[in-house]
Amino acid sequence: MMTEMIANLKNTFQEQLDAATTSEALEAVRVAFLGKKGPVSDLMKSLRDMSVEEKKEAGQSINALKNYFEEAIAQKAAALEKAALDMAVRSAKKYNPSIPADKEVGSYHPITLIARDVEEIFSSMGFTVEDYAEIVDDYQCFESLNIPKHHPARDMQDTYYLENGQLLKTQTSAAQNHIMKKYGAPLRAIFPGRCFRNEATDACHENTFFQMEGMMIDKNISISNLIYFMKTMLSEVFGKKINVRLRPGFFPFTEPGFELDISCLICGGNGCPSCKNSGWLELCPCGMIHPNVLKEGGIDPEEYTGFAFGLGMTRLAMMKYGIKDIRNFNSGNLKALSQFESN
Repeated sequence: MMTEMIANLKNTFQEQLDAATTSEALEAVRVAFLGKKGPVSDLMKSLRDMSVEEKKEAGQSINALKNYFEEAIAQKAAALEKAALDMAVRSAKKYNPSIPADKEVGSYHPITLIARDVEEIFSSMGFTVEDYAEIVDDYQCFESLNIPKHHPARDMQDTYYLENGQLLKTQTSAAQNHIMKKYGAPLRAIFPGRCFRNEATDACHENTFFQMEGMMIDKNISISNLIYFMKTMLSEVFGKKINVRLRPGFFPFTEPGFELDISCLICGGNGCPSCKNSGWLELCPCGMIHPNVLKEGGIDPEEYTGFAFGLGMTRLAMMKYGIKDIRNFNSGNLKALSQFESN
């Protein structure tokens, strides 16, 4: 009798399941057959009047029926969901790129604009443009640059270390060793990128900023070559002659090392928060590449010399576009960023 009842329930269930064409109708079927007032519940209650042996056999049959209902409902739900998605795709309007946009168009970020300008300028002077990773290891960021472990120069950079022992590069100089081994000497290359330092932010400091590293290695390269290329680049970027100054600076990977400053274009050299009221803005640590760094890159320092610079792209963009606060670059402030070119 139980077997015949279950067979009839399956037939009735299948008829109602086939007729359910919406998720609401399917839910009604589920409640009708699996709900508290449904046949499965009634069958479970009937076990109270059976013997132990009858309960065992009937219980297995009822559980099998319940599983049959649940699996069939789940399959039907998946089929309805797929059918709804297919319908939505078919009825969706096809994208037509020729239709004019009805909303305000975006614009390039000022860092992108200044990077393109500088890349074009250096490319015209024979420099190749390279790309490099943002996550590097200790050797690339420090040891290959004449900064061994426990060297006090590491304290100059508050570094973000990762759990796997790697780090977020603190300077684009981390690519120097890779570029030297890739090209050998002579070489001319620039490699822009994003850098990270755990610094307190203010009008002229950020924990995420952009630099552009550059190197030129050949026979008889001197500081005069460095000054020439930097002045040429700056005059091209700003479309006029820019006042610069060189100050002695310590960098373990250069000898000698310098800080190249430009007269603050925001305040005209009178002093403002962006230049710390000095009238000058530190733009480009630079110098002659240390012989140890050349050796580590597989280049003979007895035959070749070279210069390297780490151009501060973020600060250069501040000067180019008159942006007084460096924090505007990463703020996502559309009012501050939407004023730039959109071509």
